[in-house]
Amino acid sequence: MVRQPARVALIDSGFGLLPTAGWLRHLRPDLALDLYLDPEGMPWGSKSSAWIVDRVLDTGRLAIARGADAIVVPCNTASVTAVVPLRAAVEPERPVVATVPAVKPAGATGLPFAVWATERTTGSEYQRDLLERFAAPGQADAVACPGLARAVEDADPAAVRDAVAVAAGRTPARCRSVVLGCTHYPLVVDDILAALPPGTGLHDSSRAVAGQALRRLGLPEDPAAEPAGVRVHLGGDEGTLPAIACRYPIGAALARGGRVTRDDLPATDESDQQTRPDTATHPGAPLLRRV
Repeated sequence: MVRQPARVALIDSGFGLLPTAGWLRHLRPDLALDLYLDPEGMPWGSKSSAWIVDRVLDTGRLAIARGADAIVVPCNTASVTAVVPLRAAVEPERPVVATVPAVKPAGATGLPFAVWATERTTGSEYQRDLLERFAAPGQADAVACPGLARAVEDADPAAVRDAVAVAAGRTPARCRSVVLGCTHYPLVVDDILAALPPGTGLHDSSRAVAGQALRRLGLPEDPAAEPAGVRVHLGGDEGTLPAIACRYPIGAALARGGRVTRDDLPATDESDQQTRPDTATHPGAPLLRRV
């Protein structure tokens, strides 16, 4: 059994790690969290695969040296590119949890859906394979979202709205839901919902990734546990969460070091339907939608 509190390292280039970190903090606040951001190297999506592998492996080894019991990679690009070599380097002693877009639950609804992702992910063999495995022929549309992750990273409301408008304009009207295929996107769900037709559902994997990390550690959910510490690492150096990250409720809550409440988290998970008065499930589908 892992000692208490367990220490979990989350590795990403930027703020895409916030939703998963927020869910971990909400579900199991006594986990000690290490947030590894890479302000000098971001965005990783424009880098070569070899560069990303080296960066993630180096950060993973540093995280273990600093006491990590598990590593979570809340980044689609890094998960696709570097999780296999990272697992080869550190498992089975320490579990590694990757991020996979929520294509499987979207496909299971039987309804048409879109996958919003970065241009690199949209054109990747990885995403094509996911859609072939979990969506029926013609059920899914891949929608590239140029500039959206960068706008979220900059916490630029106007740029976010512009990028979301472009993506919404590319989304076929037949789509009943959208899979958020970049871990940055849950931070701006209100903007996304506002740009989509009423009743459109959102699928996000950040809660599922947090739950998988707890399972790999053999820990049950315990939201009432006493909060442990949160450490921030910027390019390997310990520091503080950038002020711009604190413009998002999750970032502000993590920076305070206390609990992360449901109100701090994106309203994209079906478990929110019991507490969010402005959401409801689509008949026959495990989604949330704004009505």
